[in-house]
Amino acid sequence: MQTEYINSVKKQFAYYKKLGELTFGQVQEKDLFWKYNGESNSIAIIVNHLWGNMLSRWTNFLTEDGEKEWRERDLEFEDVIASKEEMLQKWDAGWRCLFNALDSLDETNFHQQIYIRNQGHSVMEAINRQLAHYSYHIGQIVFLGTLLKGAEWKSLSIPKGASKSYNDKKFSKEKHAAHFTDEYLKPGKDN
Repeated sequence: MQTEYINSVKKQFAYYKKLGELTFGQVQEKDLFWKYNGESNSIAIIVNHLWGNMLSRWTNFLTEDGEKEWRERDLEFEDVIASKEEMLQKWDAGWRCLFNALDSLDETNFHQQIYIRNQGHSVMEAINRQLAHYSYHIGQIVFLGTLLKGAEWKSLSIPKGASKSYNDKKFSKEKHAAHFTDEYLKPGKDN
């Protein structure tokens, strides 16, 4: 069961990573730094926060508290990223840290206690906490992308008005076992 769970959660994290990247690909560089108002976050700020959280939570995942002393969380919400290149470097570093930690899990350490700010979590609870947190923020990134692109936005899901044709295609196939992200994450597939 642990292996099945880890494989499933890796696919779900990869799915949300791809949603972010497909959004980055649709907007102009200047759009990455756009904020609705002074209290809101830009795409780049959200990426900076995800990067900081990922490094803190997933570095030495099994042996150290997930809230590292070196983390500067408040700085994650400042305009500190200067370019798309820098943003993508942080994005990749955070995800690399996450996937390396997930790759270190197996039946010998899956039942270990994990701490975040001294609060105990099972490995599964710690992973689920971060999956929910990251999908929340990536949803914000996608929403900002839709605001910025307007009618030019290319849907990352089933486009408006296409539910029937999408379902007809799905139900035309035999029942089969598959993870919902398998088709979406095929190499070379845009969405």
